[in-house]
Amino acid sequence: MKLLYNIYPEAAVYLGDRKLEDIAKTNVFNNKPDALLVSGATAGANTDTSLLKRIKDMLPDTYVFCNTGCKLETVETQLSVADGAVVGTYFKKDGKFENFVEYDRVARFMEKVHGIR
Repeated sequence: MKLLYNIYPEAAVYLGDRKLEDIAKTNVFNNKPDALLVSGATAGANTDTSLLKRIKDMLPDTYVFCNTGCKLETVETQLSVADGAVVGTYFKKDGKFENFVEYDRVARFMEKVHGIR
């Protein structure tokens, strides 16, 4: 089992006054996650690449994944910073969260990823 820690969770706000970098560093030290996840506002929403970069630069030995908004049009930019991505909404018919996964969308996406990596 791999442990993925969502340090910048979609649809959430931290109540404390800590910087995201401090939250990330504490989680890595205390919990030893397999990867940290950085998200956008909701499922399918773009993840801020500069936020991914800040976390990755501070914790270069920790895997940092783009957790939302990784799509065919953004995957190259996101993977230029992130070590990987959690993808769901893009794989679904018309890129809509509530729809079923479409094989062709997955195949096109993965073909692009293989070209990048």
